[in-house]
Amino acid sequence: MDLLNLVNPFLFYMIIGNRIGYKISSLGKTIFQTFNPRLNQCNEEHFVEAIDSEIEEALFLAKKAFEEYQFFSGEQRNNFLKEIHSQICLNEKTVIEFYCKESGLTEIRAQVELNRTKQQLLNFADLILIDEWRSIRHESPDYDRNPVKPELKKALFPIGPVVVFGASNFPFAYSTIGGDTVAALAAGCSVVFKSHPMHAGTSDLMASLVIKAAQRTGMPEGIFSHLNTKDYLVGEKLVQHQFVKAIGFTGSVKGGKSILELVGKREELIPVFAEMGSSNPVVVLTNKVNTDKIENWTDLLAESITNSAGQFCTKPGLLFVLNDDLLDTFKDHLISKTLSKDFQCMLHPDMHNHFQALVDQRRDLIEVIEKQGNPNPNFAKPTLGFCSGKVFLANPNLQDEVFGPFSMMIVCDSMEELLLALSSLHGQLTGSIFCEEEVIQENIEIINRMQSKVGRMIFNGVPTGVEIVPAMHHGGPYPASSDSRFTAVGIDSIKRFVRPVSFQNYPEKLLPSFLNF
Repeated sequence: MDLLNLVNPFLFYMIIGNRIGYKISSLGKTIFQTFNPRLNQCNEEHFVEAIDSEIEEALFLAKKAFEEYQFFSGEQRNNFLKEIHSQICLNEKTVIEFYCKESGLTEIRAQVELNRTKQQLLNFADLILIDEWRSIRHESPDYDRNPVKPELKKALFPIGPVVVFGASNFPFAYSTIGGDTVAALAAGCSVVFKSHPMHAGTSDLMASLVIKAAQRTGMPEGIFSHLNTKDYLVGEKLVQHQFVKAIGFTGSVKGGKSILELVGKREELIPVFAEMGSSNPVVVLTNKVNTDKIENWTDLLAESITNSAGQFCTKPGLLFVLNDDLLDTFKDHLISKTLSKDFQCMLHPDMHNHFQALVDQRRDLIEVIEKQGNPNPNFAKPTLGFCSGKVFLANPNLQDEVFGPFSMMIVCDSMEELLLALSSLHGQLTGSIFCEEEVIQENIEIINRMQSKVGRMIFNGVPTGVEIVPAMHHGGPYPASSDSRFTAVGIDSIKRFVRPVSFQNYPEKLLPSFLNF
């Protein structure tokens, strides 16, 4: 990490500036620190928030870099992505150390997420070696037709400079060189990255590796820049800038809606690919189920609800059940297994306070059962809520995401009430169904209702653990994401940062090489 020592009569600390192309800039006066939630204290590093002139320079360099980089071959971009992968491998210990002290997450979680990040780089590097990802189409001419049918060739091309917002809950996989950034770079776009203030040090370290890889592989300066941000002001300026042609965002519904509103005020509208809130409904039908299966299902659900303190966008937050003979058995098992989980550290005091506030807001409407004890500061209690289908339908806000180790069971008195509850849901990333196969065949309308609301359907499994493979879709109807046609995970996510161009009656020597056939 490139650090600048700043000394005054009272202070000695490290200042980390912004990475504008291949230089480091610390022109601003707003200084902030990250926080170690496990130790409940600020980390020692200090960061300088980007100012207007640094934002302007980063975007000017991104525009200039794109004008050159968009024509780089697949092999050149492959080399770039593989060199980023190599740099990360060489510096794993350091980046994991920063990750843990800025997030409160465990080393095991950090390693899993870093492995996923590295795999994404390799997947995209392989993808762009051949041009199949460009969805090339060709229509032969017909000179005998009246009017003459022209020859047409069509392919996907990079869209332009992309702004990516770092996510709070995935300092690796959805941040600096996470899915959005690597997809944009693979497509041939330049990237200006707005770091998340909760893990600015981790982000800066990863940015330094991306930039080192860019220099080693001969990428144009400005292909990647990294800006420190304390609050929303830098993000607002990035979103509104004329050089920006697309935006990648992972975060809250409030944050995503703010970006969409800002883009709506631009002279030139641009696509926003925002992954926002999701409560990931689960339907559990215990008809024809034995106790062993209930044991297995509640094991899976309790682990999924509390894993990493419930700080996954795919955490199952709503559990729909029928009021039948096995309801009490299922409920008792779920309570026992969820409350047996350890208290876990959340990402930041603000996250913990927000989690507790959302749970407290629900207490007047629902029954709340939480693990007893006095956890350390910033450690959350595994918590379950319970309400009737009637209460759920009468209070639409109950379906909103609670970010943390919480899930709510909605007990429906009939299949009709359950279907009505599913129909009332907002868009979601995932929907899960636990039951015997013959039971769902008798109630196929559950699948129909849920499929219209989600981007991924799961049978007898939990939604956490998103595979980064081509068959995965990570997105869903609004507000789960801003455009349900696109995925934020897997190689198909490259399609967010490209646009189609058709060529009519073009001489072969004037066409891009991949259309010269």
